[in-house]
Amino acid sequence: MSKRDCYEVLGVSRDADDAVIKKAYRRLAMKLHPDRNPGDTETEEKFKEVQAAYEILSDNEKRQRYDQFGHAGLEGQGGGPGGAGFGDIFGDVFSDIFGGGRGGPARGADLRYELEITLEEAATGFTKKLEIPKRINCGECHGSGAKKGSSPAKCGTCAGVGQVRMQQGFFSVQQACPTCRGKGQVIKDPCGKCRGSGQVQETKTLSVKIPAGVDNGDRIRLTGEGEGGEAGAPPGDLYVETHVRPHDIFQRDGNNLHTEVPIGLVTAALGGEMEIPSLGGRLNLTIPPETQSGRVFRLRGKGLPSVRGGGVGDLFCRVAVETPVNLNDKQKKLLSELGDSLGDKHRPAETSWFDRVKSFFEG
Repeated sequence: MSKRDCYEVLGVSRDADDAVIKKAYRRLAMKLHPDRNPGDTETEEKFKEVQAAYEILSDNEKRQRYDQFGHAGLEGQGGGPGGAGFGDIFGDVFSDIFGGGRGGPARGADLRYELEITLEEAATGFTKKLEIPKRINCGECHGSGAKKGSSPAKCGTCAGVGQVRMQQGFFSVQQACPTCRGKGQVIKDPCGKCRGSGQVQETKTLSVKIPAGVDNGDRIRLTGEGEGGEAGAPPGDLYVETHVRPHDIFQRDGNNLHTEVPIGLVTAALGGEMEIPSLGGRLNLTIPPETQSGRVFRLRGKGLPSVRGGGVGDLFCRVAVETPVNLNDKQKKLLSELGDSLGDKHRPAETSWFDRVKSFFEG
C-alpha cells in the first residue's frame, strides 16, 4: 500500500468533513478509473492509491487511528484497496442523471390558470368563479386503476421497488423500472371507468377570492386543486395568475396611478376647478393661476391598495396645456392683440431660454 499522506492523495485538508472527502474521491476516481484509461498502468496505480486513501478517511475509526499513528496504526486493519465499491460511490449521482430516484406513486401535477381582470377589479378585489378542467382520481377504483374488488399486483421486474439497477461500464445506473414505470405495481384487471389509468377527466367549478391590489403576474395558490396523484398520492395545486388589462385613462406604477389631464389656455393662466376621474369616483382638482404645462399634482390615497398591506398608493395628475385650434378670424385677432400686450415679464421661461440661446451663439 502507498505510504503517501492520505489527505495529500485526495487533495483535502486534515479537517475536511465526510462530504468534502467523498466529493474529492468521486472526482479523482472518475478521472483515474482503468476503464477510462485502458493500458495505462501508472494511472491504474494512482487509482488504487486514491481508493486506499478514501477507504481510510471515509471510516471514522480508521481515520482516527491514521490521524494518531499514521499508516503504522493501520497495519493488519485491512487498509488496502477494494474496500469501497466504485459503483456504490457513484450510484447516487448517476441515478439522478439517468432517471433514478425513489419509486412509488407520483404527486399530482400543478395547474396554472391565467385570469385577465380590469384595473377597477384589481383596485377593489372580487370573487371569481372558475371552470377548471383537470384529471382527478377515479371514484370507481379510488385512483388505483384496478377493477373494483381487485388490487394492483407487485411488479415482477423490480419486485415492487419501482427501480432497476443497470451496469454500464464502471457506472452503476439506477433508473425507473420500464415495466411498471416506477410505480412498483402492475394492473392485471383494469378499472372499466378509467381503463386502468386511475384518473378521469372532470371540470370543476371553484370560487376564487381575488384580493384588492393584485398586479400582473401575482399568483394565488389553491392547495390540492391541481390534478390527482397516482394511486392515492396527494393532488397537485392550482395557481391562478392575474393579468391586468391596460386602462384607457390610468397607467399603473406599483400601487400608484398616473394620468394626463389636458387643460385650456385660459384655465392654465387664470386657474380654476375641474372634475377628474379616479378609480373611486369623481374628484375635484384645483388648478392654481399661472400653471405651466407638465406640472404634476399628487392626490394622496387615490391609487391602489397594497395586496400585502401597508397603505394605499397615490394618483399623479400631469397637466398638459392645450393650444387652441380651429380659431376664427375674431379669435385670432384677439390672441394677436393679447400677444402684443404681453411683455417679457409675462413669459419668464421663454425669455430666460432665449437669453441662454443668445449667450450660446455669442460664445
